[in-house]
Amino acid sequence: QVQLLEAGGGLVQAGGSLRLSCAASGSFLSVNTMGWYRQAPGKQRELVAGLTSGGSTNYADSVKGRFTISRVNAKTTVYLQMNSLKPEDTAVYYCNADLYTSLGLRAYWGKGTLVTVSS
Repeated sequence: QVQLLEAGGGLVQAGGSLRLSCAASGSFLSVNTMGWYRQAPGKQRELVAGLTSGGSTNYADSVKGRFTISRVNAKTTVYLQMNSLKPEDTAVYYCNADLYTSLGLRAYWGKGTLVTVSS
């Protein structure tokens, strides 16, 4: 069974920084992509940042220049460094991973970690 373990959420003042981490564990063959989504109250879940196995990244326009997604060499852990945080960044942040398994490519989600940015 695959698990995505998230950590790093919390409360921070506007202008501050937080780093989220997501580690994939369990029975899978390799990572295709990993990324972060967020969902604010009353809003749809949206992509924040994504990272392919080849190292390509993409970001939501609202976080470009402030957030950075990265990974460790094993490619099974990704980080989201969030700088210059704004109150509108407040949301539950979910880790997403598309993993190759014995049954093919499968999508997995973490349980989410709350980020609250106070003004």
